[in-house]
Amino acid sequence: MYLGIDIGTSVIKAALFDRKGHQKAEASERMSLLEAPIGWSELDGEATWETAARVIRSLLRDAAAAPSSIRSVGITGVMVGVWALDENDRLLRPPILWNDARARNLVDRLQAAKPGLISAVFAHSGSVMQLGCTLPVMAWLAEHEPEVLAKARHILTAKDFIRFRLTGAIATDESEAAMAPGSAVTRDFHLEQAALLGIEDHIRLLSPVARGETLAGAVTEAAAQATGLKAGTPVAVGTGDTSACVLGAGAHKPGQAVTVLGTTCLNGVIFDHAVYEPRDLGLLFIVPGKRWMKSMVNVAGTTVLDWALETLCPDILAGEAPYEALGALAEQSPPGANGVSFIPYLSASGVIAPRIEPKARAGFHGLAPHHRRADMVRAVYEGLAYAIRDCFVAVGGVKSSIRLVGGGARSPFWSQMIADVTGAPVEVPEGTQFGAKGAALCAAVALGDYASLDEACETTFALKARFAPSAETRPAYDAGFARFKAGSEAALGALRAVAD
Repeated sequence: MYLGIDIGTSVIKAALFDRKGHQKAEASERMSLLEAPIGWSELDGEATWETAARVIRSLLRDAAAAPSSIRSVGITGVMVGVWALDENDRLLRPPILWNDARARNLVDRLQAAKPGLISAVFAHSGSVMQLGCTLPVMAWLAEHEPEVLAKARHILTAKDFIRFRLTGAIATDESEAAMAPGSAVTRDFHLEQAALLGIEDHIRLLSPVARGETLAGAVTEAAAQATGLKAGTPVAVGTGDTSACVLGAGAHKPGQAVTVLGTTCLNGVIFDHAVYEPRDLGLLFIVPGKRWMKSMVNVAGTTVLDWALETLCPDILAGEAPYEALGALAEQSPPGANGVSFIPYLSASGVIAPRIEPKARAGFHGLAPHHRRADMVRAVYEGLAYAIRDCFVAVGGVKSSIRLVGGGARSPFWSQMIADVTGAPVEVPEGTQFGAKGAALCAAVALGDYASLDEACETTFALKARFAPSAETRPAYDAGFARFKAGSEAALGALRAVAD
């Protein structure tokens, strides 16, 4: 079997997969972020490693899997951020994560001095630089905690730190390097990107870059004692969580569309070359196996349902199977939610696709006295489905079907709605831990058990459900999408008017 490990922001997961890609067992454990100033996001690095080791031990125990049955290990995790190690390989400070915003003032100041900064970064990386990316966080450290960079010998990210603890090998992969930000063409770090942020002297701290589907090392004796794995078990380089999830969904062919409907809602199309259009918008993820995915992200994903349960339906939240009950309530309203629209920009950071507006916020539009709670709840589901359509339009549309994974894919009601709204068939793969599966596929290819990731994805994909778009609901959803666009533009226009 192959072991996949997924280091999340708040949950560490692991799963076992057989040669055909069937998920045989899984285990997980939650973690808590450290208390920190508003806008900061930090973890206890040592606790993260200890949690990962416990999850692996728990998985092997519960699956009754002998350590010798694990052929190889793949790792994925939340991308970018900074995990700084000193000369003794100890963490110098709590790791800073991808969703950290402490560099905002620094980046704003640099952009004021260099008005073309964000566009210059995009010109190489193909992605809009996020504040929690590795290079802007390093720039913040250089200004506010210079002693950290002075003592640092290596700058890692989450999965790279866990792999280092497993193998003792320092490495990163192409997806992390390009998103640092680096270059999406060379799939590597880029000196000019560091120079734009004034940290070219520190680029030496970044790890050597290798392909995700190659081997990084093997499990050490110390790591074997901690995890229950067999010493000498091969460990692959692995890839970032988005790329791993795409591979786990069996998507690797150019033109395939993928929606990851989790805490955030990511929508992308796979290409066999770097794609820079639309300019200064979206994220370009490196996918192992010489693939790229142009993506648009609605920052709020399944969190809109959590909000609806807590604020509109506390009675349902307190009952059994709250998400199923919420969907049943939404079904009491017809397609189009009787004219109610919900703009799902339910994030303190606003919206980043298909436009960038940090001040954008969520809201209902079109409410009238005759509307009821069911209409509002259905509008919440529809709002995110319209946002998915909006994001795909921005990357050129869906040419085939949409592979849907993440917590939202568990809802047949929502899956069918997304098919109806986008006009594209929605395919939900078998399994639950798609990030871990993508990491495991990288490990299998690294050993040569599959000739390529194309073969691995094709061989291991299994369809759980397919939802064909309905012609009957199309008029109602087209009208709803038009209302969504009008409401979105009106809300953003009001914000701009107030700002002016």
